[in-house]
Amino acid sequence: MAELTTIDFAHVADYATPTLPTWFDETVTVLDNSPETNAVDDRTATLGRVLFYDLRLSTNDRASCASCHQQRFGFTDPMRFSNGISGAATTDFHAMRLGNLRYWRPGTTFWDRRATSVEAQASHPFHSLVELGWGGAAGGFDDLIRKMDSMSYYPDLFEWAFGDPAITEPRIQQALAQFVRAMISSSSRWDDGYARVFSPSAPNRALDVDLPNFTPEENRGRHLFMTGVGQGGAGCSACHLPPTFALTADTRSNGLDAGETRLFKAPSLRSVGLTGPYMHDGRFATLAEVVDFYDHGIQDGPALDDRLRQGSGPQRLKLSVEDRAALVAFLMTLNDTALTTDSRFSDPFRRQVPPAPAPPP
Repeated sequence: MAELTTIDFAHVADYATPTLPTWFDETVTVLDNSPETNAVDDRTATLGRVLFYDLRLSTNDRASCASCHQQRFGFTDPMRFSNGISGAATTDFHAMRLGNLRYWRPGTTFWDRRATSVEAQASHPFHSLVELGWGGAAGGFDDLIRKMDSMSYYPDLFEWAFGDPAITEPRIQQALAQFVRAMISSSSRWDDGYARVFSPSAPNRALDVDLPNFTPEENRGRHLFMTGVGQGGAGCSACHLPPTFALTADTRSNGLDAGETRLFKAPSLRSVGLTGPYMHDGRFATLAEVVDFYDHGIQDGPALDDRLRQGSGPQRLKLSVEDRAALVAFLMTLNDTALTTDSRFSDPFRRQVPPAPAPPP
């Protein structure tokens, strides 16, 4: 395996004991959806990294998890819908960012919360005919495992990670879930500024204190984000909980369409400014459109979250053009280039570079 990857298997990266800022304290760890039966282990998470990036785990060797969840974009896809193994067919939903996925309770995944855990979610792309292609006539997990057993490296990797070479769907789920849960985002410009004012005993943990590394516009956006609607803010933090900026567990629909009955799940807002599009169907191309929607576009429906209601109808913030621009400026401060460049989460494979074309005669 050493000849195929850049991984030093004798000295693997640290996934199990990340260094976290002081504000990732018990108020954050209580939100961790990692099951006791699948605590992060460096070897198993390293196997998850290999699985996440291996194109050979698709039916035609063209796609991997990383095809739709690209590190440089915060582990999402700049395309509205993703192709996977196909150059024509696409997924039904926009690929979600993965940073701080571990801090969403109760731990369900996908936009519609259809998978009960990160482990259960890991299987879905393999079964998808569009993503990795093993559904239907392709033979499902049995054929995938036969393919993996025939590769030179997977039996050895599974023995290295689990103690024996058996390749099973639950073990694939465990490894991928550990790798994804290790993607913790805590190194944005907001974190740099918050480090200078944070106090666990301060009112609201100093979340509404001006940050010294912010521009006046960014601090205005921060104030609007952190402050409730009744106190002159936009109330964003009531659903997108700092410091992880992951969704609160009791959040319902955000009113994208009138009459909506589905309960959606959104990813953490960390690195939200690295690329659009936004929402489960990618309908908004820019963050400005997203802010405009929450300002004056929310539609009523049975599943609408009460925090987005105003009297008998949906919320209308009526923010000024300047305040909406300030919210966008603040959201951009949540970009985490440390995570998007962290070698622990990068492609470990030594990709063959096509030879340069011969010069003309």
